[in-house]
Amino acid sequence: MTAWLDRAVIEVWQGATYPLGARWDGFGTNVAVFSSVAERVELCLFDAGGERRIPLERGSDHVWHGYLPGVRPGQRYGFRVHGPWAPDRGLRCNPHKLLLDPYARAIVGDITWNPSVFGHRLEAPAEPNNEDSAPSTMCSLIVDPYFDWGSDRPLMTPWYDTVIYEVHVKGFTERMPAIPEPLRGTYAGLAHPAAIGHLRRLGVTAVELLPIHQFVHEGHLLERGLRNYWGYHSIGYFAPHDEYASRPEDPVAEFKHLVRTLHQAGIEVILDVVYNHTAEGTHDGPTLSLRGLDNAAYYRLSPDSPAHYMDYTGTGNSLNMQHPYVLQMIMDSLRYWVVDMHVDGFRFDLAATLARGLKEVDRLATFFQLVQQDPVLRRVKLIAEPWDLGADGYQLGNFPPLWSEWNGKYRDCVRDFWRGERGTMAELGARLTGSADLYQGGARPPHASINFITAHDGFTLRDLVSYHEKHNEANGEGNRDGEDHNRSTNGGAEGPSDDPAILARRRQQQRCLMVTLLLSQGVPMLLGGDEIGRTQLGNNNGYCQDNELSWFDWEAADHELFELVRRLIELRREHPVFRRRGWFDSPDDLAWYRPGGGTMTGQDWGSGVLGLYLDGSRIAARDRLGQRISDDSFALLMSDLDDEIVFELPPVRHAAAWELVFDSVRGFPDRGGHGERAEPGVKFRLAPRSLALWREVA
Repeated sequence: MTAWLDRAVIEVWQGATYPLGARWDGFGTNVAVFSSVAERVELCLFDAGGERRIPLERGSDHVWHGYLPGVRPGQRYGFRVHGPWAPDRGLRCNPHKLLLDPYARAIVGDITWNPSVFGHRLEAPAEPNNEDSAPSTMCSLIVDPYFDWGSDRPLMTPWYDTVIYEVHVKGFTERMPAIPEPLRGTYAGLAHPAAIGHLRRLGVTAVELLPIHQFVHEGHLLERGLRNYWGYHSIGYFAPHDEYASRPEDPVAEFKHLVRTLHQAGIEVILDVVYNHTAEGTHDGPTLSLRGLDNAAYYRLSPDSPAHYMDYTGTGNSLNMQHPYVLQMIMDSLRYWVVDMHVDGFRFDLAATLARGLKEVDRLATFFQLVQQDPVLRRVKLIAEPWDLGADGYQLGNFPPLWSEWNGKYRDCVRDFWRGERGTMAELGARLTGSADLYQGGARPPHASINFITAHDGFTLRDLVSYHEKHNEANGEGNRDGEDHNRSTNGGAEGPSDDPAILARRRQQQRCLMVTLLLSQGVPMLLGGDEIGRTQLGNNNGYCQDNELSWFDWEAADHELFELVRRLIELRREHPVFRRRGWFDSPDDLAWYRPGGGTMTGQDWGSGVLGLYLDGSRIAARDRLGQRISDDSFALLMSDLDDEIVFELPPVRHAAAWELVFDSVRGFPDRGGHGERAEPGVKFRLAPRSLALWREVA
């Protein structure tokens, strides 16, 4: 309980219009919130005794503000906005709705899905709903910003050394036996030595956390006994999701502890952020925050029907990136997570939406210009999901410098090649060597390509080689949701199998896919759990499966696959030839060989077999001391054919012979041992649908 609320009169000073939000300074709290349409704004304070409403003063810049001495961290609050209700003109003010602070550092409570949380009457959408939503919605929470970061500093891991691990806070920790039960599914659980130990053994340099901004579980999911597991339904861009906190009353400090602990382990933190839409949904969705504050300012309204939204995301609304206060909110949010929370970068969901003008996607949109010149944000890792659902929304390769992109063409091409799809080899050559066709022309380096084969959205790696069709029945949508064209193969049977031949074929496919990913130029991203054979039983759209279907099953972990992936990451780390900083500028940097000897010609690119030679003496890079970097030279032999291929080993340039480093049938040599040696020109039998990696040795 906050005892001071019991006083008959609450002292309110004038306060300031900046910064926005509720900021405690050690003595009291300044409150500021933007609304250009409000006629009156009330700050609502809650304790065990109920609600107190305090009028705020209107500033000349449409910011309503006040300073409350004595108001401390732990205080719950919200806003009520008095103003015009005219949905046909895009105006949706309704003082009966308690609104979250867009700048709230923490949000607590749950939504009880009943008519009161809607600004309109469900039976008459043009009319306001006068039921009070406060008992049924969430509250903003004032937090203590002070935290002992110790010696924590940005790791600044170079892009060319980066290996990303996309992971869900809860899914990774919920069933990990070594984590105490009270910590499972939480930020503290992910910071536990058992979780950190797995990441360090694997060798990844960054975790990319699925959304941890405060989000909402949709009512229609709860009715079906499901939940919004992925979290792409944000409602608070400054607040860590409270359900992931072992102590919900202080999620901020717990998240900071997680970041500090990961940094101590040498692991960066990248956040998956959803600035393209909010959880308020379509025009008939709930009124939780922005809609009730200033609907027309925060959202893209339909020019022909302002009662409705422009929807480039498939979720019902799109934020209005043309409004200065929306841009300010997003930029303030990003800087907050970097400066106050110490995160190292961001992956932007449906990033093309952030670049839209009136309709089209603009590569030089204001948002990207702001990021480009920002002294804080231009130094962190910026990753775009380079598409949305609007016209011309597929913008792969078109983002400006500083940005890297999820390379969907890499995913599709590698999947197609290893499932035997003819006509993919020429493109595979480009994907293996950094996708210069997409990025070099824009003066962007190979690390502009975030290479991935699987991600949260779609099949896991194990399911990619075990299912030909999606199996999403558990989602309750008649298996209509999720991608239909998965570019997958089941190895001869759909789903689980006891057939040794099928299981061997699937293991081979997983190995080939992992080797391809981790030895390609660009930045590899692993889907968390792929390294231990995680399955979702063919569900390729687990967004609503907050249960054992999505959580990691550590008891069933594939330890052989983990060791393979760990050693591949180690191989990549030890050999800079696989993580070049620049493009292959000379024909001498690499060469392509055909099975029968000699370099590949045009007709060979349809054969289904290729050999890639990487010259380690020609990396054309220097270390931090200015010394030239050199490496061994390697040959990667690949075949997607169903028959064995006899491959003549190519000439060596800098040594006497070849040594087999890895092949996808036998794996790596025993630890500490060496692979077989062979002279150039020796014929090597490459198994069906397999690959082999050779290194030049003296």
